[in-house]
Amino acid sequence: MEVNGQAVEAEASAVSRLSRFLRDVLGLTGVKEGCCEGECGSCTVLLDGKPVNSCLMLTFQAAGHKIITVEGLGESSGLQDAFLQLGAVQCGYCTPGILMAAEGLLRASPNPLEVEIRHALAGNVCRCTGFEIIIQAVAAHAAAREVAR
Repeated sequence: MEVNGQAVEAEASAVSRLSRFLRDVLGLTGVKEGCCEGECGSCTVLLDGKPVNSCLMLTFQAAGHKIITVEGLGESSGLQDAFLQLGAVQCGYCTPGILMAAEGLLRASPNPLEVEIRHALAGNVCRCTGFEIIIQAVAAHAAAREVAR
């Protein structure tokens, strides 16, 4: 598999969750394990550009695919800056998963409607901050990307 642009070869047990592999083997601690049932979205990563709950995938299922974690977004994304500028980050536990879900949306739909943003983030739970600011941050970043084109 390729993780954040780097080819990765490692052994994992047949029952190893992708989220656990990314955190424990590769040290990518931006991937959080909240519920481990696919309900909270804190483990969201991009698999071939699409958001997936990495806690619901076994590591071997990711073989041959491209994975991007929040560490792989890099500073060029600007999405994190939009979250910081608008105060869409509180404790930070859920933020990496929300960022990855938002990035997946913006790659598929560069100029999404608010309803599309709400739908894309519906699988991510934040217990600290309201979702309004998060949605505003994603919309603001989408608008900034549009202007930059």
